[in-house]
Amino acid sequence: MGRGVRVLLLLGLLHWAGGSEGRKTWRRRGLQPPPQPSPQRAEEAPAAGPPVESFPLDFTAVEGNMDSFMAQVKSLAQSLYPCSTQQLDEELRLHLLPNTSVTCNDGSPAGYYLKESKGSRRWLLFLEGGWYCFDRENCDSRYNSIPRLMSSTDWPRTRTGTGILSSQPEENPHWWNANMVYIPYCSSDVWSGASPKSDKTGYAFMGALIIQEVVRDLLGKGLGSAKVLLLAGGSAGGIGVLMNVDRVAELLQELGYPAIQVRGLADSGWFLDNKQYRRTDCDDTMTCAPTEGIRRGFRYWNGLVPERCRRQFPEGEEWNCFFGYKVYPTLRCPVFVVQWLFDEAQLIVDNVYLTGPPVQEGQWLYIQNIGRELRHTFKDVSAAFVPSCVSHEIILDSHWTDIQVKGTSLPRALHCWDRSLQDGPKAGKAPLKGCPVHLVDSCSWPHCNPSCPTIRDQYTGQEMSVAQFLLHLGVDMHTVAQQQGLEPGRLLGMLGGGS
Repeated sequence: MGRGVRVLLLLGLLHWAGGSEGRKTWRRRGLQPPPQPSPQRAEEAPAAGPPVESFPLDFTAVEGNMDSFMAQVKSLAQSLYPCSTQQLDEELRLHLLPNTSVTCNDGSPAGYYLKESKGSRRWLLFLEGGWYCFDRENCDSRYNSIPRLMSSTDWPRTRTGTGILSSQPEENPHWWNANMVYIPYCSSDVWSGASPKSDKTGYAFMGALIIQEVVRDLLGKGLGSAKVLLLAGGSAGGIGVLMNVDRVAELLQELGYPAIQVRGLADSGWFLDNKQYRRTDCDDTMTCAPTEGIRRGFRYWNGLVPERCRRQFPEGEEWNCFFGYKVYPTLRCPVFVVQWLFDEAQLIVDNVYLTGPPVQEGQWLYIQNIGRELRHTFKDVSAAFVPSCVSHEIILDSHWTDIQVKGTSLPRALHCWDRSLQDGPKAGKAPLKGCPVHLVDSCSWPHCNPSCPTIRDQYTGQEMSVAQFLLHLGVDMHTVAQQQGLEPGRLLGMLGGGS
């Protein structure tokens, strides 16, 4: 078999498998796409020669066992390219913005990390998270403790993509061959600022402008021929997606690229503007009530919010747009929301701590109410993945494929969403049969989903089962069992193996 033809066969199998609908968890590492063949070699006809070497592949097992199929593809890849399959460059490389007027907090140039995928028309731009600061004292403290979130001075030259930024199909089944862009967070303004450095603030807050300048710079690196641009982000970056996805679409339209479909993927950036469990003084972002910190920051940054949302609120109240359930109905671009029902950042700003002394009954009821309130905000969200777990962020985790809601993994749900949007409208087509995109856990207490991430004791580092975790919280298992209509022993048995 000619080498060029064998390359095409392998690439075809990898492409077919990467876009398949299998739901198995992909945990093994090692499968990596081989180098793309040049067009000239791809077009060469195989020369006559010795008998064709046979590589049998059992396609009958594909639908029921995707792991088995990918193992066969990996075996074929290694037999054809025993060296190159182990040496794929996974690194994203740093590019500082040529427009040096768009800067990090300290005036150093902003930038992004890029890994190109020649031939792909899909681009994934990820916004890093990392809380924020809301006044001079608060920002000075942040600069002294975590300068990388306010300056590009010590950024590494390369980064390795993980989770949805991974180039390995078993870790990233449906986006592994996209062009990957990681935009570091160095503006401390939840990606909303448009203010240069001043004597009054002492810092620049230019998060919204950084995103726009990155998009402009990428147009000269292949983004101009994109079919889909997925703006993703986690935590503060997830809020940044909601703040900027429509603005990115409008920018591309103005620059003459109306055919690029802009979409959003917001991970762990959907918060409640609720009252704290126990009120504390607003000294920093972790002790401030959710509304107070954002209100102060929005004024300090001279922040921007989506125009359609801004018009919903009186002057001075635009900060409401930082809360997902308020801004989402005003967005034009389709957005997929990923959110833990019991997000650790939400619990922190609400002054609920799950370590230390067992919680009191009032605190336990407060925690459950957070889950109920958050679940209610997803009633009219067309595409969402909301597991009933205690955690924060997921899409850059190497094991993001493990979490399931109602039997569907997050990569699978995103793939279904992609398919529903192939024609471009916000709401998509009618949901595809067997391909759900609205997945919200219905169980009512933290970590009741058995696929939740492993819980570890903060002090010992040891893994805890769900039952141990709930007992650690001081939860009365007899009461919980009664609420669920179960015998206590049966409930403990069900939870004992969960992690």
